[in-house]
Order: sequence, then C-alpha cells, then structure tokens
Amino acid sequence: MAELFRMPAVAADAATAVLSAWQVAEGASFTKDDALVSIETDKAEVDVSAERDGVLLKALYEAGVEIEVGDPIAVLGAVGEQAGDLDALLAELGVAAPGEARQAVRRDVPEEPVAPAPSDTPAPSAGPASGGPDRGGRIFSSPLARRLAREAGLGIEALTGTGPGGRIVRRDVETAVAARRAQATEPPAAPAPPAGAPVARATTPAAPAPEAGTGDHEDIPHTRMRRAIARRLTESKQHTPHFYLRATCAVDELLALRRRINAVSPVKISVNDLLIKAVATAHTQVPEMNAVWQPDAVRRFRTVDVSVAVATDTGLVTPVLRGIEDLSVSAIATRTRAFAERARSGGLVPADLEGGSITVSNLGMYGVEEFAAIINPPQAAILAIGAARDEAVVRDGAVTAAKVLGVVLSVDHRPVDGAVAARWLAAFTEAVENPVRLVV
Repeated sequence: MAELFRMPAVAADAATAVLSAWQVAEGASFTKDDALVSIETDKAEVDVSAERDGVLLKALYEAGVEIEVGDPIAVLGAVGEQAGDLDALLAELGVAAPGEARQAVRRDVPEEPVAPAPSDTPAPSAGPASGGPDRGGRIFSSPLARRLAREAGLGIEALTGTGPGGRIVRRDVETAVAARRAQATEPPAAPAPPAGAPVARATTPAAPAPEAGTGDHEDIPHTRMRRAIARRLTESKQHTPHFYLRATCAVDELLALRRRINAVSPVKISVNDLLIKAVATAHTQVPEMNAVWQPDAVRRFRTVDVSVAVATDTGLVTPVLRGIEDLSVSAIATRTRAFAERARSGGLVPADLEGGSITVSNLGMYGVEEFAAIINPPQAAILAIGAARDEAVVRDGAVTAAKVLGVVLSVDHRPVDGAVAARWLAAFTEAVENPVRLVV
C-alpha cells in the first residue's frame, strides 16, 4: 500500500529543512533502518532512516529544496509494489502532481534572474539559465556544487551542467573557477586602429593593465549555518543579561599530571580534556550553576552536560558531552575527539547540539591570552579559555616563575547570581590547581 513520506522534524525548533540528498533512487527497494534521505537544518545534516522495508515509488522533490516540516516529500510503497499511474496515485493520496509539488524555494539560489556581468567581467562557463535542460525554470545541482559555487562567489545559474540530465556537479564549478582565473590574468586586447590611421609609437613603457574581473571586495553568500549563528548570538546579546568574571589559574601541576597520564594512557589527553573535567567538578560542587532560564522557572539539571566549541569550515558548532560528572578524563577525551571528527565531516545530528548548561570555548591554541565569549542560548554560561603562559607569581612571599592560564566566565544573570558564579569559578580554579581531584 502506497503512503506518503513527509519531511521529518529533525530539530525541535525548525519549521523548515533542506532536502540535501536522496540516498535511495526512485524505484529502488530499501530495508528497515536504511538511510532514505539526508536532511539539513540550521544546525546539522542528518540521515533519515526507513521505519520498514519498502520501495521509493516517487521522490516529489529534487535535492537542494527547502521544505516545510510535515509536507510530503516522497511516495513509499511495499516491497515489489509498482508506481503505476502516478498522477492518480498522488490524487488518491491528496498530493498535487509532481510538477506542481516541486515549487518550493531552492536553498541559496536567487529567485530572480541575476543580471548579466559587466562587459569587462565576462561570466565564466556561462550556459543556459537553467543549468541544463529546461525543467520548468529550476536549476539542478548537487549540494557540493552549490557549496563550492558559493565559496567561489559564483552564481549557480551561470554554470553549465555536465552531470546526468544537465545537473551541475563539482567539476562544473571547478572548470568555471579555473576559467575565471585565466580571464583575470589575461590582459585585455587593444582595439584595432581605424584603417589609415597613424600608428602611435610608445616612448615610455606602458603601465600594466588592470586585472579583469577584480575589485576591492568579495561577497561571500551566507550559509544557513552562518545565518543561524548570527541570529542566535544577536538574540543572546540582546536578551541575555551577561556579566563576566575573570580568573588566573596556575597550571604547572595540571601540565605535569597530563604528561604522566599520557605516558601510560592509550588515549592522549589534552589540556582541554582536563579543563572540561574541571568544569564538571565545579558544576557538581556548585549545582546552582547547572541551570538555565525558562519563562516560568529556573530549570536545574541533575546531570552535568557540557558543550564544547568546535570550529569547522562552515562555522562554530557546540556538541554536548552528557553526564560527564561520572566520566573519566580518558572517556571525555575519546568523546570529544569523536565529536570533533563528526563536526568537521558534517556527521553531527541535531540531538548532538541540544541541551547543556555551559559551553567551553578554548582559543589558547591560537595564542589568545584572554577573551570574553557570548553565551550560547539557552545555556546559562560559557567559559572562555586562553593560552597558558609563563608569568612571575608570588608564592610564600617569594617571586617565582609559573605557568598560568587566564579564563573568563560569561554568565546569564537571570538564573545565576554573582555570588554563585564566584563560588563556581573558585571551585573550578581549585580543581585546576589541584588536578589530582580530576582523576579520583
């Protein structure tokens, strides 16, 4: 029996999602738990699996279309079932014919035709406006080709597709980029003089001609992730009353402990892994910090879930390490590395990014001594960690050299008072400066 397959709600706060890629071809069979389709939201891309065995009778949308959650995106049938009269089947299911059902707005593709390039900047590899055969004005291109075109500042509508059915694929973008570079370095040809006109003789070397196609700036179109980051952080600064606490931690013993652990541990421990464990220790000692602001209550958590900021090519993501109060440092290191690898390969799912009451953001590897970070809503705090550095400190009345680390705690003043945050920062500093607590 044929049934509709609808756009799933892969993120709690997403009203729409982008159909990134079909993992099953039309007419192909699949089994339970096979990946049917890849869905992209503002936060991540996730594969949606089949709930039972079946066959994909008809895909109602091509890849790259933004669709409202709950709208039908395909017709599924039982194993061995044939599509038959598709129009009649869709009408029976209460869905418009495919030609009408595919009118959703495409992601990152202009709705209006782009004006032709100025005469001195010819568009490279220009082809039909549809990027291939005329399919009702739609442009068919792979998600990778669209991303590469955005990064190169190319309009997808200016490219000629050489993939199946005229689809724009990666090699088309790379060809266009190479053509643009060649045009930028080729000097413009001088116009021929009129017949009979005297030929001017240059007495001094001519100034080099300006490069074609160059300007004083480059516009990089916003991705969904970049828009989401901008929106969330703007809302955070507008609606979350931040206050900031700073501390300096001596980390000589922490670094010595790390060396001893790494000498015997099969999993290499980073300084950040130890600092994450110190955050968990402080949350356990000051549970009032393990909370978030809700419209009608302060929600306090029973487990310690900590987000870790991971930089990727497309933006900053913050996967959540859950229940770390009971994890060893090596277990934290293993989970953190797995999240980092999945984040950079695009393998995170929305559930990986939801929850937690605090984020750890470490820029110490870039030599940054201190910075104040913006809270990731709806969390209550973010700990910004700088680089460890040598400084002169006073111990027992004598000046000595020591490794110190600067941290800045940004706190939401609605669920957390200043005194609570101060006690938390003291507990964190104590755990860092006496790190044996982190491994017992």
